[in-house]
Amino acid sequence: MDIVKNAKELGTQVEEKIEHGLEVTKDALSNVASHLPFANLAKKGSDAFAVEIDLPGVKKDDIELKVEDNRLIVNAKREMKKEVKKEDYYLCESSFGHFSRVFSLPDGIDRDKVDAKFEDGRLYITLEKEASKKAKSIKVK
Repeated sequence: MDIVKNAKELGTQVEEKIEHGLEVTKDALSNVASHLPFANLAKKGSDAFAVEIDLPGVKKDDIELKVEDNRLIVNAKREMKKEVKKEDYYLCESSFGHFSRVFSLPDGIDRDKVDAKFEDGRLYITLEKEASKKAKSIKVK
């Protein structure tokens, strides 16, 4: 019967290790997600979409924006370093890293009418529908 008891104990240990591994993975993914820039997506009327992405500490020249296939791809690089040098202490805080956000676009986005503006740490992107896909009112005769 020691074999059965040992097998049960081994099974319990394996379950505990798996549960611990899942918790560690969950924490790691949560940490990664917290470093992604926040984004707001909105429909502007029936003919355009707006995307706003928070990019604090990012310089305008360190942002790459492109439309590829049916995806809007935003890549950015942040390099911040804050130093305080006093007579009795030294403090250095830095935040470096690359990040990327990819958004699936609906069909009919006019690639030539994508507009982007960067202001006060926030990227504003406007995407317009192709002329043939825009809503059109028809007068009844």
